[in-house]
Amino acid sequence: MRRFLIQLIIVLVCFLLQTALFRYLDLAGIVPNLLLIPTVSFGMMRGRKEGMLVGFFSGLLLDIFFDTIIGPYALLYMYLGYINGFFHRVYYMEDILLPMLMVGANDLVYSLIIYIVTYLLRNRLDIGFYSVHVILPEMIYTMIMTLILYKPLVKINQWLKRKEEGSEA
Repeated sequence: MRRFLIQLIIVLVCFLLQTALFRYLDLAGIVPNLLLIPTVSFGMMRGRKEGMLVGFFSGLLLDIFFDTIIGPYALLYMYLGYINGFFHRVYYMEDILLPMLMVGANDLVYSLIIYIVTYLLRNRLDIGFYSVHVILPEMIYTMIMTLILYKPLVKINQWLKRKEEGSEA
């Protein structure tokens, strides 16, 4: 229960940072996708189940506040969290490169899916412009933010793990 509440608080903090603070710290209109960072991190640190859970609540917040239908972002983030859970076996807590690359790859997949759903299906075919002006800058900005946010997430996960092991003994 403690883990769930702390993960929920982390998702809420990332959501507030992404939607409130970073709207004023945007670079050329681009805001980092901070909700991907806990989704990827907890998927890799804890496995598919927790990656799905964190991803679902991350996407659900976006659906509730910024979409007319509830479900698309929750489903997308949930799938991304689930896929990142497969890397749980090859993941090392000290390694920052793999999570950073995974956040970049997830942001690329996320942006391409958003492009397909919002632009391509409406016959707007300028993917080159969208890639250079939206996808690539957002991916780089999100990867830079991963360098800042990843270590505190690892420390929180280690603290939760110690607490869980201490309560079992």
